[in-house]
Amino acid sequence: MCGRYDLHSDPARLSQALRLPLAQPELDLEPRYNVAPGTWIAAVRHPDEGAPLGLDQVWWGYRPRWATGKAPEPINAKSEGVATSRYFRAAFARHRCLVPADGWYEWLQVDGRKQPHYLARRDREPLWLAGIWTERPDGAPGCAILTEPARGCAAEIHDRMPMALDDASLEPWLDPHLTDRETLRHVVHHLDAELLTHWAVSTRVNRPANDGPDLIEPV
Repeated sequence: MCGRYDLHSDPARLSQALRLPLAQPELDLEPRYNVAPGTWIAAVRHPDEGAPLGLDQVWWGYRPRWATGKAPEPINAKSEGVATSRYFRAAFARHRCLVPADGWYEWLQVDGRKQPHYLARRDREPLWLAGIWTERPDGAPGCAILTEPARGCAAEIHDRMPMALDDASLEPWLDPHLTDRETLRHVVHHLDAELLTHWAVSTRVNRPANDGPDLIEPV
């Protein structure tokens, strides 16, 4: 799953890493080393049909405007069923986004306690997590991050991981005119798992209120 991550890269670095033109002005981002669900997060998306690509904020919690009653508000969507699920398929077809992250956290059971680990690229380049967004009942955009079965070293920590995309997949993933799921399946690929690494970090990350660069330092 993906329930906590960090983003400390500034917009200029993200724009350079994305290699796609972003509408100006850029979002003013403060470093966040402990991003939790139920908060505003940065996302790259087309906010409206025909609108230029931009970096703006979405709510981390997905609930379509048409959902009523006790409809769920997931923070993740399984990649295996996102294209066919009634809850997600419209967003998958036309409202895909990228959530930038420098790494994410996962917890490993060790001697009866949960030890947090930080997972990131070996070269420390930003990750681009596949997401979908929808207009929420309050009119604000809300998103879910796609997850997939864990691969490579990530499988040592948890059985699932966020779906990070390789560089060639970023443009087609964001293309709102590319709606056919079979076409998407052939042109969008996840990041090579060999590029990932992880290390144990402080249990201070367990509390979402804690923040700061010390949270990603090895222990």
